[in-house]
Amino acid sequence: MPESIVLAYCCPRLICDEDLAMRHSGRKNTELRDIEIIPNYNPYAEGSCLIKFGNTHVICTASVEERVPAWLKGQDKGWVTAEYGMLPRATHTRVQREAKKPSGRTQEIQRLIGRSLRAVVDLEKMKDISVCIDCDVIQADGGTRTASITGGFVALYLALQKMMKEKRLLVNPVKEFVAAVSCAIYNRSLVVDVDYVEDSAAQADVNFVLTESGKIVEIQGTAEENPFEEKEFLKLLELAKEATAQLIEKQKEVLGL
Repeated sequence: MPESIVLAYCCPRLICDEDLAMRHSGRKNTELRDIEIIPNYNPYAEGSCLIKFGNTHVICTASVEERVPAWLKGQDKGWVTAEYGMLPRATHTRVQREAKKPSGRTQEIQRLIGRSLRAVVDLEKMKDISVCIDCDVIQADGGTRTASITGGFVALYLALQKMMKEKRLLVNPVKEFVAAVSCAIYNRSLVVDVDYVEDSAAQADVNFVLTESGKIVEIQGTAEENPFEEKEFLKLLELAKEATAQLIEKQKEVLGL
């Protein structure tokens, strides 16, 4: 990681130097929250983990079925999908359970998780096998979707490992690792892995899903009040690459690789 990255303008001045600006949490601008991944958290699931991005905690479980959606039958492929949910008191105030139909936000997030995981899996090596990743947020402090993707991959990998040991899969269908992180322009600074306080007041917020080789799976970004420039976006991408590399290193450590 470079010692300093500075973006300077006449007015205002944007800072991305870990020594120049500190956040309300005391973290440096380029510093991730404390990341913890506890594998095999659910003893009944084929693969699972509890992932913690600071005060954001998500339980990720992988469930295997030897069948595929009807529209995939006869195509000699498998499938990976995801569901996402948040407990009523995962946030500061209680939210209603989505008992009947997931909200638009929930549907968007679970589709993102599914796309992110499918991007790094060879579905042709999972013939007639489906894996559903359930991501349940038990405590939210920003970045629940990025934590779900990062932890969801660990749960998926553990499930696929188990199937290989049981000879239900002949080869590991994972092509490469994937992780996700949020970056933002906050208080005129470029910061990585934003929490709720930063996210709610950010001038721009961008979620990055990147593979181990640095390829882009998905980028979701938006500005609040004022647009941001391409050079700022590229600096955020640079931060995201450094951060996801650290997250993937953590994933491999947990998986014993």
